[in-house]
Amino acid sequence: QVQLVESGGGLVQAGGSLRLSCVASGPNFGYYAMGWFRQAPGKEREWAATISRSGFGTSYADSVKGRFTVSRDNAKNTVYLQMDRLKPDDTAVYYCAATWSSGAFLRPTNRETFNYWGRGTQVTVSS
Repeated sequence: QVQLVESGGGLVQAGGSLRLSCVASGPNFGYYAMGWFRQAPGKEREWAATISRSGFGTSYADSVKGRFTVSRDNAKNTVYLQMDRLKPDDTAVYYCAATWSSGAFLRPTNRETFNYWGRGTQVTVSS
């Protein structure tokens, strides 16, 4: 069982930056691929980024590619999402998610693949 707690959200002006953190409790963090998803008001939860269990593989949605960077520190059971050049369209609740991964470089993107979810952290970008 994995429990996830996100932090780092807040209010920022367009063009600014935020770094989200997600701390996992439970064993074997290094065996989980980690994803970041977001959900804006009135919209479906959408995938933003994934990092493989090894940390050597990353994938990004087109909407965040080149602006967001996902990373992890397995020694600290933590995954990060560095968000730069933020836009008002990035306003959403951001969720961290985990899925047991059989491959060191696998980077799942399907929401249904992820078994464990945090409660989310609000990011608001003002224009």
